[in-house]
Amino acid sequence: MRSAEVNRKTKETDIQVKLELDGSGKADISTGIGFFDHMLTAFAVHGGLDLTVKVNGDLNVDGHHSVEDTGIVLGTAFKQAIGDMKGIKRYGTAFIPMDEALGFASLDISGRPYLVFNADFSDDRIGELDTCLVEEFFRAFAFNAGITLHLKCEYGKNDHHIAEALFKAAAHAIADAKVIAGNEILSTKGVL
Repeated sequence: MRSAEVNRKTKETDIQVKLELDGSGKADISTGIGFFDHMLTAFAVHGGLDLTVKVNGDLNVDGHHSVEDTGIVLGTAFKQAIGDMKGIKRYGTAFIPMDEALGFASLDISGRPYLVFNADFSDDRIGELDTCLVEEFFRAFAFNAGITLHLKCEYGKNDHHIAEALFKAAAHAIADAKVIAGNEILSTKGVL
């Protein structure tokens, strides 16, 4: 069973994440930021992940520490759960429409972390989530998971739709890439 449980406590946040890679999309999310809960729930459902996230953060300051640190802990859990990457398809790509917005994600579970993020938001916030934190979450997740991740909003006007299309596209790309399709590491080097 590919799963992990990671806890991280700092002076700014206290976060617990339980992740089951081969789940059915069960989500129990509580970050204190309603829209972020909604996005992480969509991430779990569309990624075929069983995911529990509990965050107690310094929201009296703002949401930055809670969102970024959730990305760190979730990425760490993903890296532990994926293990030695033996047999995984490794690559995943998805285009996801959300009404007028079209989100794109392409990724490589490579052990080489990188993020390319190309999305413009028109407002500063979606509910209680600062829109600039969407990129911060994905950067923290990708770098701690060891994933090369490209995200782009091809077009869109509604910030809620743009963010949701990106989270769902990333989830569908992960759902494809995590699949075990053989018994060898998919690399000409033989290692990742």
